[in-house]
Amino acid sequence: MNLLSAREAAGLLHLNVKRVQLLAREGRLPATRIGRKWLFPEAELQSLLFGARPAALEAPARGGLSARNRLVGRVTALTLDGLMAEVRLAIGDQELVSLITRSSAERLGLRVGGTATAVIKSTDVLVAT
Repeated sequence: MNLLSAREAAGLLHLNVKRVQLLAREGRLPATRIGRKWLFPEAELQSLLFGARPAALEAPARGGLSARNRLVGRVTALTLDGLMAEVRLAIGDQELVSLITRSSAERLGLRVGGTATAVIKSTDVLVAT
């Protein structure tokens, strides 16, 4: 079992370190405390990310996404061209195409065969991992 520090878990979950520690203290995130240090089982955090995401992990209303339409899919194609990137996601038997900045695609670590989430709000489609 691979254990993550609070900082590593925060990076994986895209949350602030203090928020991750608070969720662990409240028992809303799987964690073990050894002395003053929190350790998080990576496999369980991954299952939280790619399964149903509990409300406890949602970012606070003042800084989080208000979009609730999230579709998890597999990256079937990734075309990097200049400053832009075209991302093709297979979601069920449908294909979704999104244009995002190249730097966002690189920061998210998008790769063909990897998993990504399309966040849809109004006419915009955002891509997250």
